[in-house]
Amino acid sequence: MADVRDMYMVHIVFRREFGLLPQLVRDVRPDDVKRAEVVGAHAALMCQQLHLHHEGEDVYLWPLLAERGGAEAAAVVPTMQAQHHAIEQAYTAVVALLPAWRRTARDGNILADALERLGAAATEHMAMEEAEILPLAEKYVTAAEWAQLGEHTMRDLPKKVLPLSFGMAMYEGDPAVIKAVLAHAPLPARLLMPVIAPRSYAAHAKRVYGTATPPRVGAGAR
Repeated sequence: MADVRDMYMVHIVFRREFGLLPQLVRDVRPDDVKRAEVVGAHAALMCQQLHLHHEGEDVYLWPLLAERGGAEAAAVVPTMQAQHHAIEQAYTAVVALLPAWRRTARDGNILADALERLGAAATEHMAMEEAEILPLAEKYVTAAEWAQLGEHTMRDLPKKVLPLSFGMAMYEGDPAVIKAVLAHAPLPARLLMPVIAPRSYAAHAKRVYGTATPPRVGAGAR
């Protein structure tokens, strides 16, 4: 059946990056468009990853649980779907504000407030998902079906950002979980990703945060 440990690892990424983003935006000086582009590109990437992650759950996970989970699933899946709707509304607000801010570096507080709302909605959802949904997934979802969630995100992300995306997860990821995830990857990825992914995130973090080691959160890890 599904090994759901990778979901905790993904959630740590979202908690960390969305937790840091509002202040990053606020720290950009008005009219500093060079810095706004760096931070804005990072925000856009995180929004894309969050959107694809939840889209995968909508397509694959909720229907499986609704079909197989009986009363257990019926008690929680509608709430998950409602939370996704709220997150999508917050996401839409952020991505509508991002292009102008990246061009002008003005009205950053408006964007930062929108990012805080998105982060808060996602954090509430992830906590409930860890408490209620992941135990159901372990009971009712096969390993192959679970793998479709990650494959959905990877399929729709630009290939050039995959090492960075995996490096974000490796930064606080459990080595045993990382090994388990890579076990299903093609041989070149199994060999190269442990080397290039951490380097990719370190370089990215240096540009975005000014340090290769931004604050860790660790919440939800297991």
